Amino acid sequence: MLTYPMTVAGLKRELPLCPINENLYIGAFVIFGDCELTVACASELLKRAPEYDYIITAESKGIPLAYEMARQHGDKKWMLARKGVKLYMKDVVEAEVRSITTAKPQKLFLDGEDAALMKGKRILIVDDVISTGESLRALEELVSVVGGEIVGRMAILAEGDAQKRADLIYLEKLPLFNAKGEIIG
Repeated sequence: MLTYPMTVAGLKRELPLCPINENLYIGAFVIFGDCELTVACASELLKRAPEYDYIITAESKGIPLAYEMARQHGDKKWMLARKGVKLYMKDVVEAEVRSITTAKPQKLFLDGEDAALMKGKRILIVDDVISTGESLRALEELVSVVGGEIVGRMAILAEGDAQKRADLIYLEKLPLFNAKGEIIG
């Protein structure tokens, strides 16, 4: 299997290259189960974070990052936009998302109680990797609909066109690859 060596927050990792189609491969960056990497990335992002009241992320790969950032910052609560409505969720707010790693459009759902807490508050959007920006756009829509003020957009890695975004704070660039494992963007 082809891999891409990368150093993030001072830690070295080998990212497996995974096909999106026959001409495009991406480096699989997964913080699930990697406590050392999650803690280090959260710490580095917090050094660059603007003042905020709540963190929000989308289910699921941003969950460990949002949790660890909130824990290190001393926050009592952070918000999660779910991929499905749960029985305990009331007065749900939703937005559609199309991600590079998901085959079909999905929706993100925010619990009404969280939505009410976000109204008029400074919201920091975080995720593990920003690529097409679709998950980010859906989170922005949710925050806007509930009356929150987006004060920052953060990710561990920016991939492809996301690297050109002036409004995104990230730790490292993640290139795109061809089938031979060569960097193409």
